[in-house]
Amino acid sequence: MKNLPIFDLAVIAAYLVAMVLVGVYFSRKNKNADQFTKASGLIPGWATGLSIYATFLSSNTFLGVPGKAFGGNWNSFVFSLSMPLAAYMASRFFVPFYRQTGEISAYTHLEHRFGPWARTYAVVCFLLTQLARMGSIFLGIALSLQALTGFSMQMIMVVMGVCIIIYTVLGGMEAVIWTEVVQAVVKTFGALLILYLIVQAMPGGVTHIVDIGATHDKFSLGTFSPDFTQSSFWVVLLYGFFINLNNFGMDQNYIQRYHTTASAKEASKSLWLCVWLYVPASLLFFVIGSCLFAYYQVHPEFIDAIKQKVALDRLPASASAAEVSRLVTSLQPADYGDKVMPHFMVTNVPPGLMGLIISAILSAAMSTISSGMNASATVFTEDIYKRYINPNPSPKKQLALLHLATVAVGVMGLAAGLAMIGVKSILDAWWTLSGIFAAGMLGLFLLGLISRRTSSHEALTATVIGVLVILWMTFSGSLPDEYGYLRNPLHSNMIIVVGTLTIFLIGVLLTKLKNGRSTPREQTAALVK
Repeated sequence: MKNLPIFDLAVIAAYLVAMVLVGVYFSRKNKNADQFTKASGLIPGWATGLSIYATFLSSNTFLGVPGKAFGGNWNSFVFSLSMPLAAYMASRFFVPFYRQTGEISAYTHLEHRFGPWARTYAVVCFLLTQLARMGSIFLGIALSLQALTGFSMQMIMVVMGVCIIIYTVLGGMEAVIWTEVVQAVVKTFGALLILYLIVQAMPGGVTHIVDIGATHDKFSLGTFSPDFTQSSFWVVLLYGFFINLNNFGMDQNYIQRYHTTASAKEASKSLWLCVWLYVPASLLFFVIGSCLFAYYQVHPEFIDAIKQKVALDRLPASASAAEVSRLVTSLQPADYGDKVMPHFMVTNVPPGLMGLIISAILSAAMSTISSGMNASATVFTEDIYKRYINPNPSPKKQLALLHLATVAVGVMGLAAGLAMIGVKSILDAWWTLSGIFAAGMLGLFLLGLISRRTSSHEALTATVIGVLVILWMTFSGSLPDEYGYLRNPLHSNMIIVVGTLTIFLIGVLLTKLKNGRSTPREQTAALVK
């Protein structure tokens, strides 16, 4: 723990004030819901692309990815390698689809296709996913700033949450996008600066880092054997493809950006710009994690302080010194990987640069949280309030509702972050939660898009079965030993893969069985429909 120099504090304060001022500036334009939710469709494609890239490059990437690389290898980088294929599917099918519908919500068409239950189900899954995402990102902020300032994680989350809520409520989507353009540059520069400082502090430089990494198998992408019970190359590739397909095809954060550009072509370009920026940027963070591992191999004396901090965070305040000591002894690199980069910053970053790096970490968190707040407020307004409470609110009332919903979502995301304190890995927590909530939503969407003859009844039956499969895969590991044969044998990252395919394939099967029993006249009517 240490107090930051005045200059560093001034840099951080200037950054936060600048973000709030951007919100104040754009608040003058936010006179209606259309401006608040999609900036009236006047954002350049390159700016939207940088905004999507900034949303992807969250504090989960900034802290969680180096932590994963430190505690393991580059297996999780396979997630990024799946992005181009998912982006191709999205730009070919999803972007034109959403631009043609003209609906600002990603889930309105599900009601047209299957009925109100489908829309409500997708909305609930999306909102839960956003709370999990925002919670894990708030945790990332707290992890880094606690190590740098000594303030409690709770206080850090609350202060940062208030700042994010203010500029998001004031500026709407236009403020979100243009602040993310700045944040994309700041966080990328911050990552390059951290990598430079690690290499400079490492005896022997890059050569020694590569030698240590190769000796400890730090550059492996995972086993290529067809093993789906562990985090193999294929498990992460499948997980990444389905999650990114969900991101680009069903996540309101991204669907809403497709409407901020002037045309579908510009929207597709923005999507591809995000992919070509994120893949090398994510590799950069894996390189940082491997460099940190090499550095602490050379300086093992620093590891004890990190382990001590992790043990104190996990144990209750009443824990004895002996209990703390036992936990410290049992900790493995994967247990404290998220703490390593903040520790390096405390002990190695010179005064004057710390403020820039902290601002980069803040920008990584703020970009994703602000877009999530705006998207969640839009979904609540369009899919809940206007659908079930008041379908025709006045423009003034709708804008006020968007503001109120943005604040409420921000507060709930903050509460989720507070509840996550003490998790083993930020990235693991987020991947598990997102896989659970996204699986059913993506399966239902693909069923409606591809199988045109599937009716509401078959879709509902398939979704119920799929949700039961997802719940079993998620929680069966807690079954007692006598029921061990009922546990899910697959890796947790396979939840979204199996859940999505279960809903889609069962829906298709039920449709074929129904059509096989129907009369020729009914089949013709189904085809026309």
